[in-house]
Formats: sequence, structure tokens, C-alpha cells
Amino acid sequence: MHTVVSDPQQLPVVVAIDQAREHLAIVDLGVEEAARRHASLVIVHVWPSRHSTETRVRSPLPTEADGRHLLDLAARRARHQAPRLEVSTELLNGRASTVLTERSASARLLVLGHRDEALTQPSWGSTATYLAHQSACPLLVRRGTAPRRGPVVLAASGQQRSTSTVACAYDEAVRYGAHLVALHVVASSTGPEVSAGEGGRGADRAQADRQLAEALAGWAWTYPDVVVERLIVQDTDIGYTLQRAAGRSRLLIAGMGRTGRFAELVYGSLGIAAMRAAVCPVLLIPPAWRSRPVDETAGSPAMPGHNVT
Repeated sequence: MHTVVSDPQQLPVVVAIDQAREHLAIVDLGVEEAARRHASLVIVHVWPSRHSTETRVRSPLPTEADGRHLLDLAARRARHQAPRLEVSTELLNGRASTVLTERSASARLLVLGHRDEALTQPSWGSTATYLAHQSACPLLVRRGTAPRRGPVVLAASGQQRSTSTVACAYDEAVRYGAHLVALHVVASSTGPEVSAGEGGRGADRAQADRQLAEALAGWAWTYPDVVVERLIVQDTDIGYTLQRAAGRSRLLIAGMGRTGRFAELVYGSLGIAAMRAAVCPVLLIPPAWRSRPVDETAGSPAMPGHNVT
């Protein structure tokens, strides 16, 4: 489900919370993102029906009053962090993955947390994993306390169909006041057909760098102040690279969907090893998302506690 809206700039930032311990930290992240975008904030909580599979694994079962109390605390937190921010709440009913997918169709950004069962078995949880493929708007997954300095990292495919992801990456670099690192993964050749050893690998990297440069070409005219660094990485090194990037960057960005290779790496088998020490959020962009360039006024960072219009 990928819905294209006429003007995403007018839509709110939506934060989804549950009973997890880090739900207030997720609210804080949503406040920051709404302030940066000069958008309103909607805090939602999905209260599963008594017949939902989600309620059978919880004891005691959450009540509607529990959900409203959780939302009230979250709204107070948001208004304390940014008194001028427009904040509202919604108590939704149903299966979280389905309800949040529907809600994403009228959101500018959907923010939620991950769910690690143990340090040895990190996972986004079924809801975040589902939304990573189905959300109609960009999905921001909180992994921990993000560094206050560092670049925005884009996992770029080097193909023209990644235009929406590239546009959003430039937008985020402007909002954060950070430089952009465009990371492109190339497959390692291990078969007997590999030609000229290091020379063949060097040619592959050179070709990948040209493709990446072409994919980024043109955006420099729209975002002349964004400093861009291109980085070509072998697929055998991607786990280590993502681990380092997650601990030293402000944000990791990639396209979502069945063809979103980076999304698969983040929460798939390789992603598990790569993201154990992750701290920065991951932003996944739908292929049909339409982004409008950030201007100098609307795009300047507006941190919580500052005036937000």
C-alpha cells in the first residue's frame, strides 16, 4: 500500500506508542521531527480488541482507560518539550500493523520504536517490520539515543527509481545541518569469471561510483549547500559499515519495499549482526513518496522549546 498525497507538507507527524519502556523517548523524537518540519504532532496508541492475537500474549489485558492514560501522559510530555507545538492524540482500535498502515496514508512521517527481545536477538518487532514494507509515508524507527553530531547516511541504489529516497535524504541533511554520505553497495565477485583480480574489482567500484554520481547529479542544483560524500562498499563489508554508521551518524536513510535492499539488511539476518550497537534512527522512504525541497526558513532546525508555527 503506497498512497501518494497531493501535499505531504500539510500533513502531521504521527507518533505511535505502546506500553514499552521507551515510549516517552519515542515521543521526544516525534516532537523533534515535527519541530524540524514545522508540522503538527499526532500521538496515537492502538488499543487491540479482545479478539486480537496481540491481546492473548499480554497479561493483564490493557483497557481503554489504560490507553487513554498513556496518551495523556505522552501529550503532556510533548507539550512540555515544545509548548508552541500543536499536539493531539488518537486512541485507535484493531491490529496495530493494519491500523497504523491505514493511518500512514494521512501522515507526513510515522515514528515508532523497535522491539528487541534480547541483546542477542535484536528485532524490529512484527509491527515495525510490516510497516517497513507497507507504510504509505516515510517511516522513522527509533533505535536508541541518536548522536547530536555526524552525517546523514543514505543507502543509495544508484538507479533513477530511487529519486524519492534521494530527495528525502537531501531534505534531512538540510534539516539537520549535516553533510550527506551516499553509500552504495556493490556485490563481491567470487567466481572463476572474475577478471584481473584487484583490477576487476577496481573497475566494478569505478562503475558503481559513476552510477552513484549520476543518481545524485542534479540535486546539487537544488541543494547547493549540502556537502556530499560518495562511499562505495562491498556487500561483504556492509555489516561492519552499517554498525559504524549507526553509532556515528544522525540518521540512516533508505528506500523501503520488496526491492529495498537496505531495509532488508537492517532487520534481516545481516541486519541483525550489523545493528546490534545501533543508536541512530532509521528512516525508510516509500517509492511513491513526493517530497518538496526544504527552503532556508522552513527547513532550518527548530528544536523543542522554540517557537514552532
